[in-house]
Amino acid sequence: MKAFCRDCFWQGAAAVRRCPGCSSPRIVAHEELASLTIAHMDCDAFYASVEKRDRPELRDVAVIVGGGRRGVVTTCCYIARIKGVRSAMPMFKALKLCPEAVVLKPEFPKYRAASRQILAMAGDLTPLIQNLSLDEAWMDLAGTERLHGAPAAITLAKLQMQIETETGLTVSIGLASNKFLAKVASDLDKPRGFSVIGSEAPHFLALKPVNILPGVGPAMASSLEKAGMPTVGDLARADIKELAERFGSHGLRLSQLAHGQDHRAVNPREVRKGISAETTFNEDLSVLEDLEDVLAELSDNVARHARGDGLAGRVVTLKLRTTDFKLHSRRRTIAVPTQTAKTLFSVGRELLAKEATGRSFRLIGIGLADLVEAGTIEDDFFAGDERRALAGEKTLDAIRARFGTNAVTSGRIFRAKSSKERN
Repeated sequence: MKAFCRDCFWQGAAAVRRCPGCSSPRIVAHEELASLTIAHMDCDAFYASVEKRDRPELRDVAVIVGGGRRGVVTTCCYIARIKGVRSAMPMFKALKLCPEAVVLKPEFPKYRAASRQILAMAGDLTPLIQNLSLDEAWMDLAGTERLHGAPAAITLAKLQMQIETETGLTVSIGLASNKFLAKVASDLDKPRGFSVIGSEAPHFLALKPVNILPGVGPAMASSLEKAGMPTVGDLARADIKELAERFGSHGLRLSQLAHGQDHRAVNPREVRKGISAETTFNEDLSVLEDLEDVLAELSDNVARHARGDGLAGRVVTLKLRTTDFKLHSRRRTIAVPTQTAKTLFSVGRELLAKEATGRSFRLIGIGLADLVEAGTIEDDFFAGDERRALAGEKTLDAIRARFGTNAVTSGRIFRAKSSKERN
């Protein structure tokens, strides 16, 4: 098989413009199509797509999911993207580009439910699934051909159709020989795309800017450009010894990626690095008590997410952005991993007190890092105050699950919200 139709799943030995069976133009063709088994599945504009699915009146309008006017764009639909709106863009800039957009606050319980539904379908095909986030995952379908009666490419295309039919959401698929190339491929033909990268990878990557490589941020890209390597091809041609001397082990890793090589396995046990929540204020805050009120609500959100995912964190992280846009990050390792708002807020509050000395802040965030599975902690893990806090917060989770997320909250969060509404 060197080609197939994504609508009727016709298979052929040569590429065609239209499917001989159903006349569809949605043909996938590649010389190595039958042998590639590593995939990256990426939901298309996930949060915005969930909102449009649940609110049909928004189907043909621009939708931005994110904070208030001084916040940032979490994600946006493709209509907004055509206008130039992008994730992480300041909201005021996004609304300048797309003033007609409907702005919605994120509803993460709804997004997590949709994510679980999609991943359950993928889990029926292979146990080798590694989540990157709610809306993307790697899959390894090696050895599943006999089980599903088709090469991995056909199985993935059927999964893509099943997700759209049963959830009303769409995903894009990248198929390749390794995780890096699969992730690059999934972004080539969004939305509803299916792209393949095989042995032509070095040639395909050669003219791409170096920031296409994982681990190459603005600073690293600038360093590579100054070293005469602005493209992946330049990096691939560079002397490995020189890269190692200049950039250490990271240089060796980048050389491998530049040649299209990535030896990482799809690892279902590889847990994400952290859980966090942040908010940008409509007006700058400098009073410690006001900052603590916001911190309390964010701590509650992060802890609920951690409990919902069965995770606990060994490190508490605090993030602050001052009015000059400088970012200040603080972290503290705690004695035992936690998944309670009580502990998270307590530690975050101590970190905050050292920073809130009269300066004004425009953003605050709190998070858990160095995550572990809560069920693997020793029996005496939830001792004393921590055990009682967990029991109480799990009771609140049960009430919220039955009556809604706003059914119950802490006294501090309630007072802070009431005061905000009065003002």
